[in-house]
Amino acid sequence: MSSTIREAGLGADRLGAPKVTPLPARTAANAPVSQAHGIARNPGMKLDLGFMESMRSVNRSALERRVASLTKRRSIKADNQAAWLLRAVACMDLTTLNSNDTDERVRRLCAKAVNPFRRDIVEGLGITGEKIRPAAVCVYHPFVATAVDALRGSGIHVAAVSTAFPHGLTPLSTRLQEIEASVSEGADEIDVVIPRGLVFGAKWQELYNEIVAMRAACGEAHLKVILGTGDLATLRNVMLASMVAMMAGADFIKTSTGKESVNATLPVGLAMVRAIRAYFEETGYLIGFKPAGGISTAKASLDWLVLMKEELGRRWLEPDLFRFGASSLLTDIERQLEHHLTGHYSANHRHAMA
Repeated sequence: MSSTIREAGLGADRLGAPKVTPLPARTAANAPVSQAHGIARNPGMKLDLGFMESMRSVNRSALERRVASLTKRRSIKADNQAAWLLRAVACMDLTTLNSNDTDERVRRLCAKAVNPFRRDIVEGLGITGEKIRPAAVCVYHPFVATAVDALRGSGIHVAAVSTAFPHGLTPLSTRLQEIEASVSEGADEIDVVIPRGLVFGAKWQELYNEIVAMRAACGEAHLKVILGTGDLATLRNVMLASMVAMMAGADFIKTSTGKESVNATLPVGLAMVRAIRAYFEETGYLIGFKPAGGISTAKASLDWLVLMKEELGRRWLEPDLFRFGASSLLTDIERQLEHHLTGHYSANHRHAMA
């Protein structure tokens, strides 16, 4: 697909004449990062099996070649690398999803989100006064109220993982109650997980209906649908599940829970962002993307940012359309920024998280 088409959706009006639906105006590279939900929400559409059929063919070898070319031919160095790493932080969902989470651990993580860098790094980079922070803090439901209280007034969103995370294997009514409970506690983003068995059984209508119900339970909170791509076995399944989630009204589609044996990979991410592009070309609605699980190095974050820029364009480098699900990524980014300033790498314990 040409770069012109990547920057503008192509469709056809009822008379068959082509039309061009431009993406929103580009944002200057140094513009302040908006932490608000500022785009028109995806209302969803009727389940269109014909549209899904047109997306069934996925060439893994071609996707892998494309990914290899993106990561090898782009080299981001020096000040440019520092700027891209700051953008990675602004697109981060800082996450703690451990069995030993406590209210105090969540408070410390929220404090890190509000002040993600040591003062000497902030001063050295010349970003004093700039609010470069993670877009959200992501926690289990029992800690939503704690995170909401700790982040009040910061502009940082609170995301809750719901629907029997990470497997989604409880009755739908129970999962919907969990969503409603998290929203009532103050979560403004809900990360839900689909039952992967519905994908294996090609039960697209049932999967669609469940996600529609989840979207309704979210109300004004934004819905991120976790596909669990490491469990879905094929890129075809990933593509079709992505399309069903978007048709059902997902605001974001997300790769993984972080608990699968294989989490976010670039070929899977490429398949999902091409589904996003196809959905935009069909409907005109912009859908967000969130890779999660295993993204722990600054280098990996740059690869994902390059993928988004090349495949979807500059608009998808804003936190309302792109997020990293990460727990340790911020530590490595902070270490890389210190290396940029001093020429030396510091120990991880000098960049405490929680």
